[in-house]
Amino acid sequence: MKLRIAKSASILILAAGLAAAQDKTPPPLQQPWEGVPEAYRNLKYGKFAIPSSAAQWKTQRQRVRQIVIASLGDLPPRPSPSNVRIVSTDQKDGYRIEKFVFHNGVDATVPGYIAIPDKRPGRLPAILTMHGHSSTKDNMFGYDPTSQNVAEMLAKQGFVVIGIDNYFNGERKGSGPAGDLEKMERGSDMELSLFKLNLWLGRTLWGMMLRDEQIALDYLVSRPEVDPNRIGAQGMSMGSTRAWWLAAIDDRVKAVVGVACFTRYEDLIAIRALRAHGIYYFVPGLLKHFDSEGVMALLAPRPFLALTGDRDAGSPPEGMKKLEQILSQVYKVHGKPGSFQSVIYPETGHVYNDDMKVRMIAWFRKFL
Repeated sequence: MKLRIAKSASILILAAGLAAAQDKTPPPLQQPWEGVPEAYRNLKYGKFAIPSSAAQWKTQRQRVRQIVIASLGDLPPRPSPSNVRIVSTDQKDGYRIEKFVFHNGVDATVPGYIAIPDKRPGRLPAILTMHGHSSTKDNMFGYDPTSQNVAEMLAKQGFVVIGIDNYFNGERKGSGPAGDLEKMERGSDMELSLFKLNLWLGRTLWGMMLRDEQIALDYLVSRPEVDPNRIGAQGMSMGSTRAWWLAAIDDRVKAVVGVACFTRYEDLIAIRALRAHGIYYFVPGLLKHFDSEGVMALLAPRPFLALTGDRDAGSPPEGMKKLEQILSQVYKVHGKPGSFQSVIYPETGHVYNDDMKVRMIAWFRKFL
């Protein structure tokens, strides 16, 4: 496989055979603002102020983080990790998988898996892995394998790996406000019900989803096998977005890999693609202050790798370019330009291909 590596933050992978890994032939690119009604072309958006120094960002970061956390609505206190119960153990080749459950202290019992390598010379680095919108923990841990099946390869590289079912996925389908009436393949009815109910209660579905991941993180760092100072987060699609949002609000995450959904919101509007993302992650007020670069900037100077196809419907190319430019400058003021990298795969859609997995593992081995 022949690669051309650009010197900028963006890396274009030119490889024969990538077409076979695409989910389908991508449609022609929508030109920015073409077909967008005039009333929506001149909306007032807040603008992220790119810091000129690390000292300036230290002060600015506090305000940005407050805005991001406030957009998530009320977040109830999290329960103790001591309440987590192990319900089964499955010994694999070189590692074991424990299935656990916890009650999130508000509205749900949450099932998850943790994979633990057999060989442990000391406390190990760990990865919190997050599935996509129509996926589950079983897809990531090999019980119902898809392209998101990463637990085995990470465990065999010496990482502890943890992952849970999201609010409307996997074993949690049919556990929303309408019970089994919402137990369907994609869980979209349950997603909408939870979105509406949380708004009534002063919360957001996105905030509650991230809160569940924080509870899983609380449990992860409590495990004696884990080095709490070497925690990474990775995911695809909805899991990618959760990974960088989680790191933005929780500094315990020391490195991030996001596959797909490297998304800038204004540019999503510009290509008429708000429909490309589920309602789960829409939060009030954020665009009054800044776009998604404000959230992602909170990761700096912690390592952040974005892996995205240029035909990913939920990741407008113009938006990715802007994110690359802005985030490169934020990392540069910290003196760590190499800690942010964006890899854009040409003629590639919404996928998690083998090259992405190789890069994901290499990123965590380097920075954890």
